[in-house]
Amino acid sequence: MTSSAGATPPVLVERRGAVLVITLDRPEARNAIDLRTAEAIGAAIETLESDRSLAAGVIAANGSTFCAGMDLKAHLRGERPRTEKGGFAGLVEAPPTKPLIAAVEGPALGGGFEIVLACDLVISSAAASFGLPEVKRGLVAAAGGLTRLPRSLPRAVALEMILTGDAVPAADLARFGLVNRVVDPGQALSTAVELALRIAENGPLAVHTSKRVVIESSDWPADQEFLRLREAAATVFASADAREGARAFAERRKPTWSGS
Repeated sequence: MTSSAGATPPVLVERRGAVLVITLDRPEARNAIDLRTAEAIGAAIETLESDRSLAAGVIAANGSTFCAGMDLKAHLRGERPRTEKGGFAGLVEAPPTKPLIAAVEGPALGGGFEIVLACDLVISSAAASFGLPEVKRGLVAAAGGLTRLPRSLPRAVALEMILTGDAVPAADLARFGLVNRVVDPGQALSTAVELALRIAENGPLAVHTSKRVVIESSDWPADQEFLRLREAAATVFASADAREGARAFAERRKPTWSGS
């Protein structure tokens, strides 16, 4: 993460077993994303990707707002809160190959909602809300909102959110499957970490391949679906982890994964 000398880091990074917790920590600015925050998130994602001891990530925030989107004051100073690799917030254009869970307390708006949409799973407080208010300001949700939201919700529901700019409560989005679980206020992070730790118990090669196939298969031609699926699965079935999983099951013990 980059920061000026003596400045408070805009993002906190903590390891909880095999899970990396990335916490936005600019509550005074509603966790809006400026350049330093984007660079810090991007650095944390690089750590998640490169460290073989880490199996999953959680992104959360301190304060009453998950993220209000782009820091408009920084924008007026000429900042662009993006990194070359990850795009906006150092994340939305290059999410990690490892599972990433959003733990949302309070509003996730604009770019904040687009951060959520770049995650694989969403745990939300009952008090949280989600919205893309860009049209209210004469803008468009160009950090993934216009493309990812219609893939996560029925088209008409997504269009209503996009075209009105109105925020929607977590419970409403849970009905459509965008939010995995709605929990009591204050419980989103602990629930997300618990879920991430459950994922971390599984074979890493199997988890990574499963996530990749789910993402990529939406564009596969129908006549190539099972050919490509067999190709992806072949590496997993031939792996040391597959043999270890079978042995551990037979010996009634927890497996020791190598990721190969």
